[in-house]
Amino acid sequence: MAPSKPFDPSPAAMIQRGLRLPQLRLLIAVADIGQISGAAAHIGMTQPAASRMLTELERATGATLYERHPRGVVLTDAGHLLARRARTALNDLETAFDEMQMLAQGAGGLVRIGTVTGPGLELVLPLIRDMRVTYPDINFEVLVDTSDVLADALFARRIDFYIGRTLSNVSPRDVTMTTIGIEPVALIVRSNHPLMRRPKVTLADTLVFDWVMQAPGGLLRLAVEAYLTEHGHPLPSRTLSTSSLLLTLGMISDTDVVAPVARSVADILVARDGMNSAISILDVGHDMAVSPYALICRRDSDNTPVVTRVLRMLHHRIGTRGQTDESPRPSR
Repeated sequence: MAPSKPFDPSPAAMIQRGLRLPQLRLLIAVADIGQISGAAAHIGMTQPAASRMLTELERATGATLYERHPRGVVLTDAGHLLARRARTALNDLETAFDEMQMLAQGAGGLVRIGTVTGPGLELVLPLIRDMRVTYPDINFEVLVDTSDVLADALFARRIDFYIGRTLSNVSPRDVTMTTIGIEPVALIVRSNHPLMRRPKVTLADTLVFDWVMQAPGGLLRLAVEAYLTEHGHPLPSRTLSTSSLLLTLGMISDTDVVAPVARSVADILVARDGMNSAISILDVGHDMAVSPYALICRRDSDNTPVVTRVLRMLHHRIGTRGQTDESPRPSR
């Protein structure tokens, strides 16, 4: 007589021997009710069919799962263990199916957004704040950087879309663009800056002080330098170059530097109900602005439903902004 094969307890082997999800649901019902007939009725089958299914389950698992008693059945230690694990597994599967449905409907999943600083505060931050209430299962990753870095991230597929500008590293044939508008610029200083004590301030007055600006070649810096030149002013003679808003704010708080930043950033910094920092906006250069920025996507994008939903919401906000906020806000 040939020796019997050793029992293989692996999930693949048990599935091959006939392990099925309805068997696990039945075992859970038996654990809860304590009777095969009651468990069978609970899941909508006959008692003989349930008894056969339990026998098949014992054959598949290689273990005795229950014992009969005058009042019904009692699970063995192995039966209790399998029922407990099966309950967890089925709950996890149910959750997975729910999450898959949310993904299919665009109500859940991950959206990776790139943005330059100003639109990030003006458009992206309010969008995320509102969508977290309506769609709490949507997760966001936000990359804040310059447009060239964001474009590289877009084509490396590290972000789904970005709000910024197309530079030399982007071919217009490879992207779709929704123009949003110009980005107004404001000059900010600490609230007790010497310029804040003057009744009237001119651009020439600001050039006496050190400035903190983007590195040479940055779009905001180019826009500010072009504005100064067009209005007959020399460029600042002493400039610290940095793209870090945190370092800029640190310099402003400790020194008499002047810093050009996006107007939306400046408004948040000086708002009493915002960050409440000791920063003020100088009453100069009201028409200073960076060239128009846009919502930029890869032309070959195959967006997930959740990215499509967020883009639709963002397009709505852009349209609303275009109707209500076409001109720079007044200086404070």
